[in-house]
Amino acid sequence: MPRRYEEIYPSRPLLDSDAMEHVSAAALMSVRYFQAEPDVMPEEVFAEHHVLLNLRPEPHRVQNRRDGVLRDFTLRCNDIIVTPAGMKSGWRWFAKSDVIVVTLDPEKVHRFAQTELGLLLDAQQFRDLPQFSDADLCAAGVMLRDALEADDISSGVMFEAMSRVLLVKLLQRYGKRRPEDVAMTARFTSAHYNRVLAFIRARLDQTITVDDMASEAGMSPSHFSRVFKETLGSAPMQYVLAYRVEQAGRMMQDPALPLSAIAMACGFADQAHFSRSFKQLTGKTPRAFRNELAAAT
Repeated sequence: MPRRYEEIYPSRPLLDSDAMEHVSAAALMSVRYFQAEPDVMPEEVFAEHHVLLNLRPEPHRVQNRRDGVLRDFTLRCNDIIVTPAGMKSGWRWFAKSDVIVVTLDPEKVHRFAQTELGLLLDAQQFRDLPQFSDADLCAAGVMLRDALEADDISSGVMFEAMSRVLLVKLLQRYGKRRPEDVAMTARFTSAHYNRVLAFIRARLDQTITVDDMASEAGMSPSHFSRVFKETLGSAPMQYVLAYRVEQAGRMMQDPALPLSAIAMACGFADQAHFSRSFKQLTGKTPRAFRNELAAAT
């Protein structure tokens, strides 16, 4: 089993979002702040994407080996290094480091890009971005670090907001979109997806069929079902059910909303159907999920 980034970095993180009490953004990303004297980080392959934000004001020499290729370069303030999941990477730095490392689960990044931004990302996103400079992204990272340092209820809210800002900025500017001028069997583009997603959102409390979605995309139902599954990895109705459950989970953050009202708003036939579907996809009943949310606040 691959080790985690913080397990092989030569110093413990000064700040770690996994230790925050008043935050639920761990479902989206983990954020760690490191400072370490000149040292070496051995080569490793990780199951997650890692985004390193350099905060050190003075330029300094760094070596980064990526899939067997050694890069020897100068790292400057606001430089960002992205290491995609599955890439073997190791480090050596020649001055004290001052970095924020953001860890992203690839599946959750894809899901966030789809449901929040209407983007269909290429499976190889970030591989062509070994190094770039972005002061805005680094500023968002600093705000995340400051929220980690405070670690109270208000900072938890700030962390939630800024984690989404950072991920949106990263994906919109640097996420590699799927090539759309390909064979007809894969021609389900971001434009198609946006139309279908908008249709689902607008009719979430109603019955939604494959024929409805296919019509919205301007395709036959059979062709739509095939290219939808090839592109998103699930059948259209499985996707709709997962989206209903996801939105119900968000609505349950409001303790004043009855579960019966949430079930109706998210298009479930009745509360029993809601409970059964929610447990099938999350492993928890809606009531148990809401109780966990209440205990975490």
